[in-house]
Amino acid sequence: MMILVDDAGGEWQMIGHAPWNGCNLADFVMPFFLFIVGMAIALALKRKTNRLMALKKVICRTLKLLFWGLILQGCTLQILLLASLCYEGGYSHAPDKLTYGVSMKEIRWCGILQRIALSYLVVALVEISTKNERAEERSPGWCSIFKLYYWQWLLGAGVLVIYLGLIYGIYVPDWHFTVHNRDNHDYGKVFTVACGVRGKLDPPCNAVGYIDREVLGINHMYQHPAWRRSKACTEKSPYEGPFREDAPSWCRAPFEPEGILSSISSILTTIIGVHFGHVLIHMKGHLDRLKHWIVMGLALIVSGIVLHFTGAIPLNKQLYSISYVCLTAGAAALVFSAFYVLVDMWGVRYLFLPLEWIGMNAMLVYVMAAEGIFAGFINGWYYDNPHNTLIYWIQKHIFIGVWHSRRVGILLYVIFAEILFWGLVAGVLHRFGIYWKL
Repeated sequence: MMILVDDAGGEWQMIGHAPWNGCNLADFVMPFFLFIVGMAIALALKRKTNRLMALKKVICRTLKLLFWGLILQGCTLQILLLASLCYEGGYSHAPDKLTYGVSMKEIRWCGILQRIALSYLVVALVEISTKNERAEERSPGWCSIFKLYYWQWLLGAGVLVIYLGLIYGIYVPDWHFTVHNRDNHDYGKVFTVACGVRGKLDPPCNAVGYIDREVLGINHMYQHPAWRRSKACTEKSPYEGPFREDAPSWCRAPFEPEGILSSISSILTTIIGVHFGHVLIHMKGHLDRLKHWIVMGLALIVSGIVLHFTGAIPLNKQLYSISYVCLTAGAAALVFSAFYVLVDMWGVRYLFLPLEWIGMNAMLVYVMAAEGIFAGFINGWYYDNPHNTLIYWIQKHIFIGVWHSRRVGILLYVIFAEILFWGLVAGVLHRFGIYWKL
């Protein structure tokens, strides 16, 4: 789904990230990650009786996630330049000229893997420290499963209080920023954003952005936030386009969608996922599990929708609002339940084998496909013209040309030449027992 929304979202903005309030298909990707991480925590630690050994593995995996998150965040552009090492007779002058690289003054510290690492670490530590060896022998009922793991829910309540207290209690003063993009005609200009408010959830004056600017530094935040596609910024909204003449100054500012306060809120999604994993462990009957999952999933979805449409707390991925937590975690619960019915109950497994193979090599597919490393490397090789690459030729002649539509062609290219392709690659690697694990 991440590959789909990243690579086809430019042509189909209804599946791309919502510019601010709202929830499109792309906005479900991160919560689905965190939800299944929570389920994996419950399953992976259910037989770990040695807490010290489990603690070491959790810390080691957290450090690996942080390492790869920073590497991919800061060095993707450098990796994409690998193909350039073979130009001019197989010799590259780039290392001497230093025409590539990432400035440590502007590197982005936060990201997808970093957020997963934080949620994984916090929830796994609580799972390890509160684990009851005798709990596996019990068969808790509908309510007692909550009591059995009440520490996780106390953690969730603490996270909720901290998030709401900070997002509605912090005073956000006026702030300013400088445009550092040399390709932007506003390069070097300093813009001021007037705030001086408390408890606002609009793009320029929310506590999430304020905390990130103060702690991370504005130069270390994401430079192309989704809000640039909002109606206040561009007439082409929800598509990208030049800024309106009357666009407010904050349209040009950076914003971190995987920032500090929003990552604290995202821990709630992982806690919900852990609970669903506990249900899978303790409840032995298919129908008992499904009843619990579906009822809780529907309750979460309804809660999120009510909070949004009553105006109490809008759905917002950038802020990781509570309504967004409820809606997306509930959706993850129902999607997981549907797969559980199809695969575990009805035995329809072969249809989903490509997804199973991708899951077995998720890190490889994430790096090569979702992060665009493989496509970037292939695009580094061209014939006669830099735009005449293998990927461009495949898109133009096999997909776009056949359907006489760029939008349809790009969508089909992503589905078949990327998602299905990497599913088959992962299947071949599975056949030979090759996996990239953290």
